[in-house]
Amino acid sequence: MNLFITGTDTDAGKTFVTALLTRSLRKAGFDTVAMKPISCGEPEDSRRLREAADNTLSMEEVTPVAYSAPLAPIEAARLEGRTFDSSEVLPAFERLHRTHRSLLVEGVGGWLVPLAQDYSTADLAKAMGFPVLLVVRNRLGALNQSLLTLESIAAHGLTCEGIVLNNHPDDVGDLAADGNRRLLPELTKVPILFEINPGQSELELAVA
Repeated sequence: MNLFITGTDTDAGKTFVTALLTRSLRKAGFDTVAMKPISCGEPEDSRRLREAADNTLSMEEVTPVAYSAPLAPIEAARLEGRTFDSSEVLPAFERLHRTHRSLLVEGVGGWLVPLAQDYSTADLAKAMGFPVLLVVRNRLGALNQSLLTLESIAAHGLTCEGIVLNNHPDDVGDLAADGNRRLLPELTKVPILFEINPGQSELELAVA
């Protein structure tokens, strides 16, 4: 299973979902590893992905490009006098893709976050060519964010395999949650593959 995992927003829960899926696939017998090609700020997300794959990879393999400031990548890079180039991450991606049957790639921020002038996370996903998994934080505004993101995924020539609906602990009691659960598959025509609850540690996978 190879997927590019994106989210409707910065705090949608991409890392939590990527780590959860990595652990679950490995438990099911896959050699799954995960990478987050670009990070900004503290590398906690990268550490979590490395640990989810039993520390199989080095931190540099998990995250080839790291910026110190917790900002949008284009801004974090400029603060360091750098400019992102996809050649900094694609060789590492291709190497992991060749050597593992299952690779999960977590994007940075949302789908259209700029990495450099005229180059976004969406462009990087297109260069990698994996089907997309969309993490949706289950709260008011999710319908609009999901529709916009899915429209852009299709415009970039990629397929969204499904939605992960993330019930974030900060959103408990949000009246929109039940409606999102019903309306997302109806409006987007994309299935909800999983619904995740706070503290969940495993996924029930039906894999061959």
